[in-house]
Amino acid sequence: MDDMTYRMAEGWLDGGRPLEALSMLTPRREELLETASGAVLLGRAYYHSAQLRRAEETLRTAVELSPTDSFARYLLGRTLQRQSRHAEALPHLKLAAAQNPVYAADRDTCAANVA
Repeated sequence: MDDMTYRMAEGWLDGGRPLEALSMLTPRREELLETASGAVLLGRAYYHSAQLRRAEETLRTAVELSPTDSFARYLLGRTLQRQSRHAEALPHLKLAAAQNPVYAADRDTCAANVA
């Protein structure tokens, strides 16, 4: 995917317009799933448009492609958490918080729902 389209889709997401981002990203889905950054971008768009099953599938691909990407792990954990699948979310949120302490509050909230 060309850099301009990628940046435009990021802009739509950052501006709170995930459906507009998806209109640009969906035709390039297969191409996006070839890289971790592309899968995360598509996963963000699905997540923010409440398409949680699609977000989960896409973010699992991102984590497979880049297991050390703390944001991909965090967003996968949040996606599972939004589906009330706290026990499945917690390991991802723990790993994300271990890499980036900014995710610790969400980890702790999830942990409280598991206990």
